[in-house]
Amino acid sequence: MSSGSAGAGPGAGDTVTDADVEAMQAACRVLVAISARSIAAIDDVVDLTQFRALVVIASRGSVSLGELADATSLHLSTASRLCDRLVGRGLLDRADDPANRRQLTLRLTDEGRRLVHDVRHRRKLALQPLLARLPRHTRTQLVSSLRSFAAVSDEPADSDLWLMGWPTEPAP
Repeated sequence: MSSGSAGAGPGAGDTVTDADVEAMQAACRVLVAISARSIAAIDDVVDLTQFRALVVIASRGSVSLGELADATSLHLSTASRLCDRLVGRGLLDRADDPANRRQLTLRLTDEGRRLVHDVRHRRKLALQPLLARLPRHTRTQLVSSLRSFAAVSDEPADSDLWLMGWPTEPAP
C-alpha cells in the first residue's frame, strides 16, 4: 500500500506500509472500544447522534441550528427534532439570537455540560491505566506522535473534545 501525503514536512510523501495501517487500525479498535463503553453508560439518556450534537455545542459554547446541522452532517429538520428532544430532556437551552431574531442560539444546560464532562471523565479513567503501563519514554513518543497525527487531520482543533465526523444520513 502506498500513499502520498498532501502536506509538506518530514514524512510527507513517504510510503505507508500495510503494517503502518494495521498498527493504526489496532489502536483505533482500542480507542473506539473505550469511547463506546463511555457512551454506553449514558445510552438511557441520549443516543450517539444526540451525544455528538452535545459535544459539538460544548466545543463551541453556542451554535445556531444551521451550524449544528452542518457540523453533525444532519439535515436541518433532523437537527431541529434532535434539539427538541434535548431541550425536553433538560440538556439544551434554545433562545432567540440577540443579533438575529430569526435565528436560534443553542447552548448546553448545566446538566448537558455535566453529561459531556462525565463521558470525557470515563474515557480519561479508562485511558490512564493503559498509558501508565507504557514506559515513560514510549508514552512520551506516543503522545508526541498522536499530536502530530491529529495536527495533519481535518478534524477541528479542539483536541480536548471528541468530535466525530460520522454522517448518520445522506446530505440533502
